[in-house]
Amino acid sequence: MTQGAKRKYLHQLITIFVGISGCFSVLFGAWLAHADFSDSITVYTSLSTALQYQFIHTLALLAMVLFSRHQQASKVLTCSMLAFVLGILLFCGNIYIKSLFDIQFLGKLTPIGGMSFALAWLLLAVEGKNNL
Repeated sequence: MTQGAKRKYLHQLITIFVGISGCFSVLFGAWLAHADFSDSITVYTSLSTALQYQFIHTLALLAMVLFSRHQQASKVLTCSMLAFVLGILLFCGNIYIKSLFDIQFLGKLTPIGGMSFALAWLLLAVEGKNNL
C-alpha cells in the first residue's frame, strides 16, 4: 500500500471517528441537560467541560477532514488530526470515566490529552505556515 493510500485510509477512519464523536456529543449533551446533578455540581461542571471540549475539537476535526478531501493532506495535517483524536479520547474520555464511574487512576492521562489538543493546534499552525 502506498503512503497516499495509507493516508487516505487513515482519513477515512478519522471521518468515522468524527461521526461517532459528533453523535456521542449530541446524545451525551441531551442526557446531561436532563440529568439530575443537584447532589454534585462538581461532576456536572466536569462533564460539561469535557463535552464542550469534545464538541469543539470534533468540529475542528470535521473541518480538517473536509479540507483534506479537496487537497492532498500533508503529514503535518495528518499528525494534527491524530493529535485531535488522541486529545478527545484521553482528555474528554478520561473526564467522563473519572466523573461518572469514580475511576481515579486514569486521571493521570487527562493532561496528556490536553497536551495533545495543544499540539494539534500548533501542528495546524505549522500546516498553515507551510502553505503560505
